[in-house]
Amino acid sequence: MSIEAHLESLVRKHGFLESQIAQMLSRPAPDQAELSQLKREKLRLKDEIERIRSETRH
Repeated sequence: MSIEAHLESLVRKHGFLESQIAQMLSRPAPDQAELSQLKREKLRLKDEIERIRSETRH
């Protein structure tokens, strides 16, 4: 898999997690443990996306 394809995949996963989090937050009583897990995964993906972008700029 090329770097560009991998980056695109990460961006899609990040967007999917963002929509899942928004959906959970619209519920009256979201599962806080699951919400925290989704937020951590989203942050991990964001960090990896930023790392790859910064490495490919050099």
